[in-house]
Amino acid sequence: MAQDTPNAPDKPTPPTPPAAKKAAPVVPGGWIALALLAVVAGMLLLYDPSPKLITYTEFRKLAETGQIKKFTLVGKDRARGEVRNPDAEAVKGLKLQGGEFSVMLPASDNQNDFIRNLETKDREYREALKKEKPDDKTEEIAIAKVEEPIPVLTPILTLILPLVLVAAFFVFFILPRLRDPVGGGFLNNYIRSPARRYEKNRSRISFDDVAGMEGAKRELQEIVDFLRNPDKFSRLGAQVPKGVLLVGSPGTGKTLLAKAVAGEANVPFFSINGSEFIQMFVGVGASRVRDLFKTAKEAAPCVIFIDEIDAVGRMRGAGVGGGSDEREQTLNQILSEMDGFAPNETVIVLAATNRPDVLDAALLRPGRFDRHVTVDRPTWQGRLAILKVHTRNKPLADTVDLEKIARRMIGMSGADLRNLCNEAALVATREGKNSIEQSDFDAASDRVRLGLKREEKFSEVEQRRTAYHEAGHALCAWLEPKADPLERVSIIPRGRAGGVTMFEPDEDRVDRSYSEFMAAIVVMLGGRAADKLVLGEPMAGAIQDIKQATKIARAMVTQYGMSDRLGPIHYRFAEEHVFLGKEMHEGRDFSEGTAKIIDEEIQRIVNEGLLRAEALLMKNREDLDKLATALLANEELDRDAVDKLLRKAPPQTPPDTIPVNVDSVGVPDAPPGLAFGGA
Repeated sequence: MAQDTPNAPDKPTPPTPPAAKKAAPVVPGGWIALALLAVVAGMLLLYDPSPKLITYTEFRKLAETGQIKKFTLVGKDRARGEVRNPDAEAVKGLKLQGGEFSVMLPASDNQNDFIRNLETKDREYREALKKEKPDDKTEEIAIAKVEEPIPVLTPILTLILPLVLVAAFFVFFILPRLRDPVGGGFLNNYIRSPARRYEKNRSRISFDDVAGMEGAKRELQEIVDFLRNPDKFSRLGAQVPKGVLLVGSPGTGKTLLAKAVAGEANVPFFSINGSEFIQMFVGVGASRVRDLFKTAKEAAPCVIFIDEIDAVGRMRGAGVGGGSDEREQTLNQILSEMDGFAPNETVIVLAATNRPDVLDAALLRPGRFDRHVTVDRPTWQGRLAILKVHTRNKPLADTVDLEKIARRMIGMSGADLRNLCNEAALVATREGKNSIEQSDFDAASDRVRLGLKREEKFSEVEQRRTAYHEAGHALCAWLEPKADPLERVSIIPRGRAGGVTMFEPDEDRVDRSYSEFMAAIVVMLGGRAADKLVLGEPMAGAIQDIKQATKIARAMVTQYGMSDRLGPIHYRFAEEHVFLGKEMHEGRDFSEGTAKIIDEEIQRIVNEGLLRAEALLMKNREDLDKLATALLANEELDRDAVDKLLRKAPPQTPPDTIPVNVDSVGVPDAPPGLAFGGA
């Protein structure tokens, strides 16, 4: 639970004006009324009060066989009647309900002749029946005439019912929106901002809930002081930044930091995602921006937080729609609103992004987002503080060493550490424990980083291949002095991998040398080298290793300037710009000749790493067999087990530089001048 920090401003904070009145909600009974009307309309449409309509031919057959008991003439061309015997042959195929029928008669001016013919057929039937059955007392046909009734349901179904449905829809749905005092009318749900408002009287988040970001908190403390006491700054002519841009990788706590600013200042907090401004209708995004800032000004002092602002804040002119692009219109409105603040308006705009390189320059200039706060991944001290925050409400056993866990979880963000603590609690709950132990954190770490254990078992051949592959990685890591220390090697299938070799750097690194990159490539290709040495041919299981080694080699050549042939030059590739519009106007900034040299240098570095890995394993083949055998027996070895198994003498490593036959690798000598892009 967040701890409230006492506010002690020089002057009391001005009361927050009430928020703008929300639009009248849709009447719940409206849906019920429409549903009932729809049911009634369906019943009226499906209900047919008249008997089944038969053809005139079928009617004549009934008349000739004397099966008509009652006959009523309706108007000039319609009639209805009732049969004598529903089980008669002439009646069975008609499937009449209750023996009643209706028929359309041919137009005739003399209905009396029609009735006389019907009476004659009936009399002939009864006379013939009396000859067969003298005691039969069949009554003669009952014939009647009625005037054609006035239709009642037709006007209801064709006129009145649609009008009722339209009127109900207008009363229950349209009218409440038209009466909205805020404005907006029927399209109010589209043009109004969908920002969520968090009131200051709710359980708020403070800086105590934010750990591992001490530098970022110091940067934002000034914003908090301004929101608490704006007169303190205005009396000296100082202006607090109108906007603060939080930059960092996903999961580092940018949103949490923004909420903490609002919680510390004890002011309303409006939160919205950048993608929520955009809708299918043109102009909706700009309208939502106007509504958001209007509401914020009425609730000042307050904080507006726009998450993932790169969804609407990308460089203008990069899309295919030009100035008419909906996203650009939304961005223009944001720029206008941020510039339109009066000096005394205490509205602070916070925004978060993990792609600051794609934001428009007008958005980043002073006067809009004046301050840029970088939220990095935490160091081990930051990770320790984050773990303490996420475990303060969890029962921990005495064996749990949070510092050890923090040092191991290198590269994890705050969200990753929160997930780690939750997974550890789930593991302990699954095993019926009353507290979380160190083993639960270890199991949670494996699940988070590697995935779940797969139940299927490999064959002996597959297990042997995997064991030698992973032993190649582990042995190269153990022999390379500048490689990251080995943490664990396993042949237990997890996630999508049949085996895994994990490394645990002794400290967080922010920079790497050429030799350290080469050591990493050697370790990555150690599995492929083991496959070729033991199995006699390369295997497909090294696909991810090759991909990562190639990625590192490409970065060394094109970004870090670690190629003697190309020199310290940065070469840009189009894939750096992930959005379409920018990529349409950009290509490579180097010639085809330079591209050829880049490919040759990448190939040289990767092949050099592979040759070094092969030399290491050939010289230490006995240790490779030891590791593979131990893995087959135990399935998993930690660093101590590997050290105990291999620690017989200082590692025997080949020289740092292995002579490479350029011709055997396939890298020709470079023509002079091509290193600088010459043709």
